[in-house]
Amino acid sequence: MSDLLLIQCTCPQADAERLAQTLVSESLAACVSQVGPVRSVYRWQGTVESGHEMLLLIKTTAAAYPALQARLQQLHPYEVPEIIALPISDGLPAYLHWLRESVG
Repeated sequence: MSDLLLIQCTCPQADAERLAQTLVSESLAACVSQVGPVRSVYRWQGTVESGHEMLLLIKTTAAAYPALQARLQQLHPYEVPEIIALPISDGLPAYLHWLRESVG
């Protein structure tokens, strides 16, 4: 299992900066890239919905993930936010070292 993770999370544009700043300032993430807006189509409570959201790409460690997930869920305006963790299998060694050192 990889000790580094890329977390994918969508959120309203109005909340993206606040979520990113909080996760980085609390040392739960080394970096949060805000991509978008993106258009999402999804099923919610039996109805097909769509809307514009921001995609957050959150870089963190596996050790910090449980706390990051809990904090993100606490801060997120959605009842069931998209929080998906993907292992980082490889990358520029200097960047991966920085990522590890930047997460408390």
